[in-house]
Amino acid sequence: MNDEGRVLAGRYRVGALIGRGGMSDVHVGTDTRLGRQVAIKLLKPQLATDPAFRMRFRQEAQSAARMAHPTIVRVFDAGEETVVDASGHEVQLPFIVMEFVEGRLLKDVIHDGPLEAQAAVRVIEGVLTALEYSHRAGVVHRDIKPGNIMITTSGQVKVMDFGIARAVSDSATTVAQTTAILGTAAYFSPEQAKGETVDARTDLYSTGVVLFEMLTGRPPFRGDTPVAVAYQHVSEKPVKPSTVNPRVSPALDVVVMKALEKDRTRRYQTAAEFRDDVEMAAAGKVPVRQPAEGAAALFGATPTGSLSTSELALRQLAEDDTMVRTQRRPPAIWIWSGILAVVVIVVAVMYWAFNLQPTDDLPSNVREVPSVAGLTYEEAVSVLQEQTLPATPVEQTHDTVPAGQVIGTDPPAGEKVPTATPITVFVSTGQVPVTVPAVTNMTVDQAKQALTDAGLVPGTETRESSASVPGDTVLATAPEAGASVQRGSSVNLTISNGTVTLPDLTGYTLAAASESLRADDLQLNPVPQPDPACKAQPGSPITRQSPAPGDVPQRSDIQLTYCAG
Repeated sequence: MNDEGRVLAGRYRVGALIGRGGMSDVHVGTDTRLGRQVAIKLLKPQLATDPAFRMRFRQEAQSAARMAHPTIVRVFDAGEETVVDASGHEVQLPFIVMEFVEGRLLKDVIHDGPLEAQAAVRVIEGVLTALEYSHRAGVVHRDIKPGNIMITTSGQVKVMDFGIARAVSDSATTVAQTTAILGTAAYFSPEQAKGETVDARTDLYSTGVVLFEMLTGRPPFRGDTPVAVAYQHVSEKPVKPSTVNPRVSPALDVVVMKALEKDRTRRYQTAAEFRDDVEMAAAGKVPVRQPAEGAAALFGATPTGSLSTSELALRQLAEDDTMVRTQRRPPAIWIWSGILAVVVIVVAVMYWAFNLQPTDDLPSNVREVPSVAGLTYEEAVSVLQEQTLPATPVEQTHDTVPAGQVIGTDPPAGEKVPTATPITVFVSTGQVPVTVPAVTNMTVDQAKQALTDAGLVPGTETRESSASVPGDTVLATAPEAGASVQRGSSVNLTISNGTVTLPDLTGYTLAAASESLRADDLQLNPVPQPDPACKAQPGSPITRQSPAPGDVPQRSDIQLTYCAG
């Protein structure tokens, strides 16, 4: 099924194929409504056979579309198109419309060989910045891998496919099914491989795998089947990157090994924490961190291997012979004091919650894009500058918005974005110019149809005599053919009436009268008619003509009577 040339949702024209993956094909495309270049990801039709997937796909695409960050490939739109496959059956074709990015996939960069440490650090910092933003927005990527990371021509890192992996993995039931769609298990976290619930730390494990691969040129685990690789993620300890590539520093070894901890509570807990250690390792310092004490509070799980206060006290009693326990239980006053303190805290929290008033105030570093449609570009710039949002103009033709006025913006009005986010302002250049078609020598009906097809309106009709052009045929137009006018403009027609104006030829000689009738501007047929009743005179002047002077049909016979007696 060839998708090139297809128009999706009546708006997005699919262009040439620029990438192919396990679950989708990527085409360059055009948003015909806004006149901008986009990337269109066409998912495999078999993914859309499950109604639960289609619902999850729409929800996750909407979540991804709300994220606007320089390190994340923007999602503009998503949906499904009903198409007919090669066998003649109707199938649902899910699609995603994304920001078009000029650059290379990280997997193609790694294919050329391991990256230098500084280059790998720069890439992974960009990935972690994107994950920090998405995790704060409550979106877990689930499929961080080199095939989902773009390096632009200017060296900027952009992560794509946020939310799509969740829609896919929630519709698959086994590791084999999920990896068949997502492509490879080389970047799975242990909890993904075991089918457990995932959270933000899953993305951090996959990021550690990507960092390992950038430093060594290969992933930490390899196997003949996805299941074999997934088993290694769960049960086998990875080697240090320096054992594969001796140029990797000990500091980066520490960072990678911590990111690849199989127990998620011993792993990095946030993208910011991961990025801080990467920056420290890049500076030549070995990161030293204590086990994350806040993991239980952050993710609702008790850290493996950690001890509570009471357990720690019991261990100290067992190991220290000098410590003597003198009381079997705490004093009753302590217990009641603790209960009373808990009650007071609970009441205070409930009082605060009931009296909490909703607020529409935005954080200081977030702005809502104002509506500037209908303003001039200068007015729009002034409004956007008040919100600390820089503007970039893009000219577009428009059928209804007058030239010089703003059509809209990208991101659109009402969307919340960080301060200093560039706003593209689409400025109308008016309607698309239309060229007046050549309709001379066409019939009136044909000419009117040609003008209508070109987006023009047939105007007034003026009838004129013509010796050579048949009646009801166009002689000329105003404006002339080839002139550029606005769509909907009127074009006046000059039309042949099928007659010529016969002059008064009496008194002319027969030769002169005949020559005048045969001239190009008359093209009439002289018929000499001698009159024997009158005496011939020198030059034989015409005594009368028939028909009389006036309009006569084209190529008519004109009787010229002269004295011949």
